[in-house]
Amino acid sequence: MRNPLAPTRLLRRASLLLLVALLAACAPLPPRNPLATWVPSPNHDIRRPVLIVLHFTNQHSAQESLDTLRTKNSGGPVSSHYLIGADGHIYQLVSDQLRAWHGGPGHWGTITDINSASIGIELDNDGTTPFAQPQIDSLLRLLADLTDRLHIPRTQIVGHEDFAPTRKDDPGPLFPWPQLAAAGFGLWPQGELIDPPAGFDPWMALGLVGYPLEDRAAAVRAFHHHFRGMQGDTLDDQDLRILYNLAQIVERGTPLTD
Repeated sequence: MRNPLAPTRLLRRASLLLLVALLAACAPLPPRNPLATWVPSPNHDIRRPVLIVLHFTNQHSAQESLDTLRTKNSGGPVSSHYLIGADGHIYQLVSDQLRAWHGGPGHWGTITDINSASIGIELDNDGTTPFAQPQIDSLLRLLADLTDRLHIPRTQIVGHEDFAPTRKDDPGPLFPWPQLAAAGFGLWPQGELIDPPAGFDPWMALGLVGYPLEDRAAAVRAFHHHFRGMQGDTLDDQDLRILYNLAQIVERGTPLTD
């Protein structure tokens, strides 16, 4: 017996195939140089970030920051891959595979083009108040996703001020780096802090961690914000113990490269 619904099903299938073909035809092609003959090779890859940079927005709401990150502003256009609201809501503004404009000039170890090598995460915070716990909880979830999915080492998480200490002060001394460290994220001292041996060079250790040393006082301020949660631009004995500990960790691990 002939199925009266068969023609209808065939028509629906044909329509679906036609729609797929039309969508494929409308998909943007990768950029091609009109001066050259296109002979495609499968031997290529997408951008692979190796660093995650944390910022505070220094604004007063997530909506204000969303507007800033999607439009032009007085300092020129800026963006980030993610914004996390104080309530913990995660917004994505730029694909992980693309280069967001969040870092600007600076270097971390041998990484000299921060934007090309990193994922930028903005945190809705005015820079003077503690970070909300729902926001940090969402940040930890996002860090777990990014480091696992993009194969970024969990130690490769820094603040904006760490690589640009003469220009920036975010995420600042109120950011809870110890909480991130307890969850396994970021470079952090391990074990007992002991006095370094005679001849220990704290500046060499600070540079080995990744800090730029063109302005040593600025580098120490950023180091204090990150590892001590305090102000100050001169090194004390506790700083030397921390730097000795961190230098040993870095020497046992993988150098910072792009």
